[in-house]
Amino acid sequence: MTIKNSAGRRNMTMQKKKTFVLCTLSILALLALSVRVGYLMILRSAHYTELAQLLHERERDIKAARGRIIDSTGTVLADNRTVCTISVIHNQIKDPEKVIEALCRELDLSEEYVRKRVEKYSSRERIKSNVDKETGDRIRNLDLDGVKVDEDYKRYYPYGELASKVLGFTGADNQGIIGLEVSYEEYLTGKKGQILTLTDAKGIELEGMGERRQEPQAGRDLYVSLDINIQKYATQLAKQAYKTKQAAGVSIIVMNVNNGEILAMTDVPEFDLNEPYVFIDEYSSLAEQPSANTQDLLNQMWRNGCINDTYEPGSTFKIITASAGLESGVVTLEDNFSCSGSILVDDRTIHCHKRLGHGAEDFVTATMNSCNPVFITVGLRLGSERYYKYFTQFGLKEKTGIDLSGEAGTIVHKLENIGNVELATMSFGQSFQITPIRLMTTVAALINGGTLVTPHFGVKAANEDESIVERFEYPVKEGIISEATSEKLRYILEQVVENGGGKNGYVEGFRVGGKTATSQTLPRGSGRYIASFLGFAPANDPKVMALAIIDTPQGVYYGGQIAAPIVRQLFENILPYLEEMDYN
Repeated sequence: MTIKNSAGRRNMTMQKKKTFVLCTLSILALLALSVRVGYLMILRSAHYTELAQLLHERERDIKAARGRIIDSTGTVLADNRTVCTISVIHNQIKDPEKVIEALCRELDLSEEYVRKRVEKYSSRERIKSNVDKETGDRIRNLDLDGVKVDEDYKRYYPYGELASKVLGFTGADNQGIIGLEVSYEEYLTGKKGQILTLTDAKGIELEGMGERRQEPQAGRDLYVSLDINIQKYATQLAKQAYKTKQAAGVSIIVMNVNNGEILAMTDVPEFDLNEPYVFIDEYSSLAEQPSANTQDLLNQMWRNGCINDTYEPGSTFKIITASAGLESGVVTLEDNFSCSGSILVDDRTIHCHKRLGHGAEDFVTATMNSCNPVFITVGLRLGSERYYKYFTQFGLKEKTGIDLSGEAGTIVHKLENIGNVELATMSFGQSFQITPIRLMTTVAALINGGTLVTPHFGVKAANEDESIVERFEYPVKEGIISEATSEKLRYILEQVVENGGGKNGYVEGFRVGGKTATSQTLPRGSGRYIASFLGFAPANDPKVMALAIIDTPQGVYYGGQIAAPIVRQLFENILPYLEEMDYN
């Protein structure tokens, strides 16, 4: 009996302990829960309110204004226009028929097109982009439930096709596609903003809640070396030559020989930057053919021959051979030669352009006459290994690094494949190909005392208030040729213009140096030529250089007769202008 009572008391004690423990745990749990709730409701309330709000916010992007492109005179070459994007939110539309009728009327769209989008169950449906601001304002003033009018930016080019292959253009997303627009994308592009609208669970805007905006940040302005006055005149001359010579194309480049700044670059025919996907006349008939590849044709239309295409430079390349010969000492200005009209190299007879020959001539006169046998002789004196060394030393194997995409590289024989015949033809500018900008950049170094600069357009990036964000710098290589050789070369090339084959490049009142070229395109015997002239001024202290190239001219095709006059006319206008601007 005593044992049973003792066991019962122990059980009751255990029960009480369990109850006590459970109560204690419950109280602790409630306290912990209360602390947690208090923490969430008081200390973290802002965070969870924001999360809850985001569940019912609708976001609409606001495009940032793209940075402008501004030339050296302060003229805006690429700007922005305010346009509107018209959208509808299905759940917010109270009178669908009224909305459809209004949008059809204002946007000149078919009822079928608009109705399909108005009746579509989606959080947001775009009706039309790039709507002019006046139309957008009219639609906004109609105060139609569910219709949204967002202001946007569209790239605008005030001068249409001017410098189209340099400036480039942007796509629907306002990002650069070609040209400077893509090269300087990181500076030109801005940061998008947002419009945040509070809605209920069904996506219907809550009355009186309004909108929250995160303002966009505009891109930086790009200041470039182009001069609109020089660009306009170069383009005018290129168009004239293109039309009168019925050419396949005409290119003109104008560059500062001392720092590489490009003052003008045109490659006719050009296209309208405000309608870059509309074919110009030269391509419209091709685009209509059943087998036409639209994108390939557009790429061709946008292609900048000054940097994207290579060609055989012909006699303008004799400047390089002369420089290598003078620098190495294998030829002097006083060396005498005799041209019979041809020269035998191994088993190959190579003719001079003057089949009867030039007779006796010194090296200066041979350059004035653009005598092939003399330059072949200089090339052979150098030998393939030394000639190739200078070819490399002058930067001709490398791209210039110009700040435009798609620059083509030089196409040249490997050293081990250069025999006497190949060396002979290279000496007067055949059997290899380079870009116009590569030739120009190298010649600039040979006449400026030996400084190889990087051709470029970009000068600086700045904010709208003109405060500078970054001033661009470009690689420079000193001493690719001696000043003594450079001085001799300037003298020779001035004689070419004063009394030789480049006399049609002479400008009254200015000292001009230069070299003509007439190169036959492949295949030989096709009757297709490229005429060119490279000139610079002042000849004794070069500051500016111009290269004019006429591709496949009809009729007279000699560089001295049709390309040199283009540079002469260009210089007649821009040299006084540059003097007035105190150009250095």
